[in-house]
Amino acid sequence: MAAARIRQPWTAGRGYRLLIAPPALFLCVFFIWPLLRVIGRSFLEPHPGFATYQKVFSSALYMHVLVFTVEIAAVVTLLCLVAAYPVAAILARLRHPWNTLLIGLVVVSLWTSAVVRSYAWMILFQRYGIVNQMLVATGLTDEPVRILQTSTAVIIGMVHILLPFMLLPLLTTMRRMDRSLLLAGSILGAGPLRLFWRVFLPLSIPGVTAGTMLVFISALGFFITPALLGGGRTMTAAMLIEEQAAIYLDWPLACTLATILLAMTLAIYAAFQLVNRRPVARALR
Repeated sequence: MAAARIRQPWTAGRGYRLLIAPPALFLCVFFIWPLLRVIGRSFLEPHPGFATYQKVFSSALYMHVLVFTVEIAAVVTLLCLVAAYPVAAILARLRHPWNTLLIGLVVVSLWTSAVVRSYAWMILFQRYGIVNQMLVATGLTDEPVRILQTSTAVIIGMVHILLPFMLLPLLTTMRRMDRSLLLAGSILGAGPLRLFWRVFLPLSIPGVTAGTMLVFISALGFFITPALLGGGRTMTAAMLIEEQAAIYLDWPLACTLATILLAMTLAIYAAFQLVNRRPVARALR
């Protein structure tokens, strides 16, 4: 009996390892190995060293694209947070069936391809599209304005696509809040603004952090929407990598840009984790 008890944990652990082996092998072959090859080519081609990295960091064009990508991602994340936070707070307080119906509409929006939604925005934003027709009809402009191939069009399209990724983590966090804490604060005399700042907002920080991280990191690597709505006038890092690889066939430079974008993503993720570990009360003071 004692021997059976000793072998049981080892047998169970071996079973878990066998279950994990197929997906781990799949990730190693189709994700980790190609990623390591990309990083390796950035250092080894066309000659071993940091020549391609020096080329990127010494070029005003490449640095402008990288900075612009971060700026677009930051603006999109901020707009998603501002738009999703009050909606999530309202949905968290609704009861069945309205709660289920509205959450279902949010989830259904994820079923539509980003390509389809980007083309829909192209139709709306074209020179004689619905948006320009409304602007001219209301007298806000005398003639159609250029909306496509601008940063505004790219930001609107990205916010539309990434908004559910901010809304769902916020909604999950707010639905798990202990409402008795809000009731206790109200009984102790806290007004609505103080109750929000001292109780509701700190309790929602995990959802804010998760949603912000999801949206910001996703926005850094966005390609379809900037390519369709922005064209060549608003180039992001993903578009620049695709251009170097597909058009100019400069794979070492494309690998270098991809490695730099990966390093930026990992650094931002590490910063989010560091901020998330700080006490919430100290962060809000």
